[in-house]
Amino acid sequence: MAASSQITSMEVGKTSQDHLKVHKMKKKVLRKQVRAQHTLMRHEGIECVSHATQSLVVANAGLGNGMSRHQLFRIVEEYGLVETLLMPPNKPYSFVKYGTTEEAKKAFDALNGKEVTREDFGQNIVLYINFVEKVFWKNVVPTSLPPGLTVVEKVISPEEERRMLESIDWTEDEDTQNAQKTLKHRRVKHFGYEFCYNSNNVDKDKPLPGGFPGICNLFLEKCLKRGYIKHKPDQLTVNQYEPGQGIPPHIDTHSAFEDEIISLSLGAEIVMDFKHPDGHTVAIMLPRRSLLVMAGESRYLWTHGITPRKYDVIQASELGQKVGTITADVGDLTLNRRETRTSFTFRKVRRSPCNCIYSSVCDSQKGQQRQGQPSFPLSEMEASKLEQEHVHRVYEEIAAHFSSTRHSPWPQIVEFLRSLPKGAIVADIGCGNGKYLGINKDLYMERRLATIRELARLLRPGGTALIYVWAMEQEYKKQKSKYLKEKNDSKGKEEEINTDTARGLLSDQMPDGSSQDSASSDQLLNDSKGKGCDAKPVADSRLPVHTNRTSFHSQDLLVPWHLKSDTKKKGASADILSFPAGSKESQELSPVFHRYYHVFCEGELEAACRSLDCVRVQKSYYDQGNWCVVLEKL
Repeated sequence: MAASSQITSMEVGKTSQDHLKVHKMKKKVLRKQVRAQHTLMRHEGIECVSHATQSLVVANAGLGNGMSRHQLFRIVEEYGLVETLLMPPNKPYSFVKYGTTEEAKKAFDALNGKEVTREDFGQNIVLYINFVEKVFWKNVVPTSLPPGLTVVEKVISPEEERRMLESIDWTEDEDTQNAQKTLKHRRVKHFGYEFCYNSNNVDKDKPLPGGFPGICNLFLEKCLKRGYIKHKPDQLTVNQYEPGQGIPPHIDTHSAFEDEIISLSLGAEIVMDFKHPDGHTVAIMLPRRSLLVMAGESRYLWTHGITPRKYDVIQASELGQKVGTITADVGDLTLNRRETRTSFTFRKVRRSPCNCIYSSVCDSQKGQQRQGQPSFPLSEMEASKLEQEHVHRVYEEIAAHFSSTRHSPWPQIVEFLRSLPKGAIVADIGCGNGKYLGINKDLYMERRLATIRELARLLRPGGTALIYVWAMEQEYKKQKSKYLKEKNDSKGKEEEINTDTARGLLSDQMPDGSSQDSASSDQLLNDSKGKGCDAKPVADSRLPVHTNRTSFHSQDLLVPWHLKSDTKKKGASADILSFPAGSKESQELSPVFHRYYHVFCEGELEAACRSLDCVRVQKSYYDQGNWCVVLEKL
């Protein structure tokens, strides 16, 4: 009897410990669930619910923490019909929608707190599940390739791939001039000319002995015959990348190589990232045995690189084998494990300075300005000449083309006009507003304030003026302006930039007493000085040339206008750019006019207006890359 009592007591003790262990585990799972709920609300604004629904959010099972679509689908499909599986890029959670609420509840009960092993990683993770209402994701707009970029699929056969890979001997004596080079991110070999990584250039007077491997010459002949390239390259760099390795974002040095740069991907596919100076990025799939051709803007202006990681996020439906951009379609993304990849990159060494139109990123043009490029004005005479040559004369020449690109009314200006009383007299002032002299402070205030006074002179007491000026801040409150956004839609329309930047609308409207004053004039002046801009000081006295559809780096600059050939005024002169014969640019050559602009920092226009005693500021605001002020004459 005593023995039986002892056994029962031991069993009870063990059962109590098991219950305590289960209780602690449930508390941990609940705590993790709540944390997952907060993360989802913070990242996506999606609220979890306590009642059962058809949709679940699965924390710890996202592309961002190494869960593939294939593995997650196999896990969740065990509990019912999966209607939708959404996996947002770089997020640690996914969304599953079942055919019925009962199926979703069955999955919830089975998977919440369950430990699973991630394939390929061999690591254990715990899934945490919550119910959510319907999950809405924005429709994905396909991203276009950077201008001038082409990817050709299956450009060589598997046999040719094998022969090209075998033509590179990575075991050669490292003491020879053309030996294997071991870099931080990959192994590399050079043929024709050796690329010097410390200077990002080539020694054009020291060609390497030997030449390209024979199979590479045959490949280049094929490229020439099929029109992939116009000129035979004379420099080859072979890189071998192990899984997880990459290269930093960069632009191939302008002064080192000509326009066309081609790169052949062998051994494995890869995702390459391209980035425009305005921050716009495009991820592009380069399948195995594909050829990347970079020319024009994609070669000269966009950086390209490979992010170091062991997996790429790719389109699941194509399994990484289709050319094109990686679209952030949460219903069609998965992970693709990287393999060893070898790239053959062919270039043609440049024999003369680069004279591309992307001067802001061109090393040949840094420190040396194009002939005739004006300096900052230091006197009234110089200011008058600058205004005559790069404002009045330019717009006289481009008037017809400029007018053809101006047809859509701006909503805020329409609102201002519709607020005027019937019979009000309106003057549309589209000329400069005294923004041309930003160096000499005295001249700056004399001409700019004089312009505002002239606007006020045209008004009777109580009349109003609406002034728009181009803003230095083309990204404001984390929102890009229309000017930057339209970069993606401006193919063939690069000249259509926002040139209505110094525009005034005047009205003889009597005040209705409903407007409100802003902060004091003194405070505004202090604010405009204190905030400042991100404008970079100019190294010399030359006015920098702006790259269209990019952020501003100087308040005073020249903005190019690419005139259509059939609209150029007879006898007009412009900065005609010269390009190598046969290049794409030479075939599509058009005159480029440089227009002078001063772009305004936040508070600058308003502070200038408030310094005058003849007007008061009714309203000031930011509108699509412009600073705007509504004035009333006192």
